[in-house]
Amino acid sequence: MATKHVTLPDIGSITLYKRRGSRSLRLSIGLNGEVRVSLPYWVSYKAAEEFAKGKASWILHQQVQRTPILEHGQLIGKAHRLHFEPTAGERTTTRVSLTEVRVHHPITVPPDNDEVQARALAASIKALRQEAEQLLPNRLQRLAKAYGFNFKSVDVKRLKTRWGSCSSAQEITLNLFLMQLPWHLIDYVLLHELTHTKVMQHGKPFWNELERHLPGARKLRQEINTHQPVLQPHAHVT
Repeated sequence: MATKHVTLPDIGSITLYKRRGSRSLRLSIGLNGEVRVSLPYWVSYKAAEEFAKGKASWILHQQVQRTPILEHGQLIGKAHRLHFEPTAGERTTTRVSLTEVRVHHPITVPPDNDEVQARALAASIKALRQEAEQLLPNRLQRLAKAYGFNFKSVDVKRLKTRWGSCSSAQEITLNLFLMQLPWHLIDYVLLHELTHTKVMQHGKPFWNELERHLPGARKLRQEINTHQPVLQPHAHVT
């Protein structure tokens, strides 16, 4: 199955899948808001992008419905705060800095409006990606050095359900939503994927190897299962 990842204005990141046997374009939204377009092999990726653009309003609505209401002052990741600011303008705009996600919306439109929430979600995910790309590769490298692991590469992506993955070629992928977790669970995921560079399957040898470096790993596994890779309401400021 051939895939392609693209970023579209007002929609964000989408994944295009070419599937054998598909006869038409199909659009779906994952539980965490991930946009997926499946298409026949004879349809171009460009045509699939235009198809998604034509469904932008529906996509934004569906993403908002799958996400708890984002609120003024909530923490986004480790370093950002979300701020809704009513303005005299007619459009909703966003700006992501090193510490803030600012959503400027018309004074006549409330922050819980679907379009405003969709813009806030897209900007917040951008902030999470910014944090993840800055912090996670370095932290992974430090843990690998400390515990004697080697890996080929690391990439940060918005994953649908998994917190991370490791290929047989020792290529590690980390979910940008990791920035929503406490640090002890982030380190659990990183060491989990590093352990896969030595033991691929989740059998007894894998858990023994992980427990050797991280005692209590099975309890941490239970704890992380109470979290989901989505934006959830966090602490607030006044």
